[in-house]
Amino acid sequence: MKTHIKNLIVAIGLIFVLGAFTIPPKNINYKCMIQLTNYTGEGAYIVVSILDKNNDYIETLYVQGDDNEWYRDLEEWWKKYYGKKRPDIDAITGETVTGGQRKMTILRIPEDKIDSGYKIRFESAVEDQEYYKDDVEFDLTQDNLNSKIEGKGFIRYIRMIPQ
Repeated sequence: MKTHIKNLIVAIGLIFVLGAFTIPPKNINYKCMIQLTNYTGEGAYIVVSILDKNNDYIETLYVQGDDNEWYRDLEEWWKKYYGKKRPDIDAITGETVTGGQRKMTILRIPEDKIDSGYKIRFESAVEDQEYYKDDVEFDLTQDNLNSKIEGKGFIRYIRMIPQ
């Protein structure tokens, strides 16, 4: 009986030890082109996030605009994610781009989020103009990632290509 208990304790210990060495999900790089509409005014701040089925923010993939003074203009992201948790985000890029311009960036999307019920959201805001919570939003599926998706606000469209 004591041998069985010892074996059980060893087995449980091994489970905990092996669980500590889990492999993080693989990221797939997508080249993402964001084409803006022809608007006048300041550069657009854009944030790209992964959301779950309840619209809870899981991860920020990209932030266009490096002056965090204006992040609160991205209202939903600020209220429910960044302004609340202030996580370190390594996806922040340089300056914004203005109306009619385009921006190319690489989005690192966790493979386990694709075709698993998650979605991707592009929020946009321009100083002294509108804010679009879901300028571009779509289910994070392989088909959608290979499509041109039209925007509703400052973003004319986005196009993504796997790398």
